[in-house]
Amino acid sequence: MGYLPAGIAFGVLAQVAGVPIWATIMLSIILYAGAAQYACLPMLSAGLPIGSIATNIAAINLRHIFYGVPMLKYLPTNRLAKAYCLFALTDETFSVMTSLPAESRHALILPISLFNQSWWVLASIVGVLIGSALDDLVPHLDFALVCLFVILAYEQFQTIKRYFPIGIAVIGLVVASLFTSNWLLLVAIMICMLLILARGYWLNKTLGEAND
Repeated sequence: MGYLPAGIAFGVLAQVAGVPIWATIMLSIILYAGAAQYACLPMLSAGLPIGSIATNIAAINLRHIFYGVPMLKYLPTNRLAKAYCLFALTDETFSVMTSLPAESRHALILPISLFNQSWWVLASIVGVLIGSALDDLVPHLDFALVCLFVILAYEQFQTIKRYFPIGIAVIGLVVASLFTSNWLLLVAIMICMLLILARGYWLNKTLGEAND
């Protein structure tokens, strides 16, 4: 249900940015990436080249690689369904899936993916229909997606109780902010990747020494 306010906000902001209605709906169907869609609006308004927009979108969505790897064993066996689940594996879907018992993930990943995108597309259409009226009444609508991320992170932590992901995210953000502002997300992701690899190497080495 958190997709409703976030999707409505996207539809409203797209209207304010002057994006055509059909393009707004197609972004939610074909691109379907909340953070990337929000970031896409100012780039479309500024008339940036497609190549530049695609590069920025790819950098923002780089984190989805880490979502796909742990979900591979829970994907449907049908190729079309498998491809769709990988496409629709957003932050929210990943958070919900990893909060579920492992034995139920395989059966639920496809319906949850379809359900989440349906809500997002529906909410985007509602936002388009509302138009700029809501933007005048409620400032900073783009913060709706951030609020959704915070809630999902909290709910996931309550279920899993793991501090390491939060720790590397904070470290990655702080260190990246010291070096750049234009490529903050990309640099922070790279730092997190290095920390994850370093932790994996250390754990494997420790386990190997223990076995010896």
